[in-house]
Amino acid sequence: MMPGGMNPKQMKKMMKRMGVKMDEIDAEEVVIRCVDKEIRITSPQVVKTIVSGQEMFQISGDVSEEEGDVSIEIEDDDVTMVAEQAGVSDEKARTALENAGGDLAEAIMELKK
Repeated sequence: MMPGGMNPKQMKKMMKRMGVKMDEIDAEEVVIRCVDKEIRITSPQVVKTIVSGQEMFQISGDVSEEEGDVSIEIEDDDVTMVAEQAGVSDEKARTALENAGGDLAEAIMELKK
């Protein structure tokens, strides 16, 4: 019995009349990838709700956070440009780009100090 004395069948009928559709999703794991970490939800209970064409997900389960790999791919063209602009070797330019998170201007300014 649902809160307010309403049984689940009545609740589904009422939600259907209001244009709300709910489906339970049989998921094994949910992963949310952030810029600097991953949030993993194991043994999840996932409910997909559609209201006025908008899809929403409600997720509950065992949550754990893991630090993500924040390495940045540095293009060879970027290394060459920074090396030329700052007058340094490609090795130093690559290191400066990695330290600057791939920001060309920041890497050049750091090398010119």
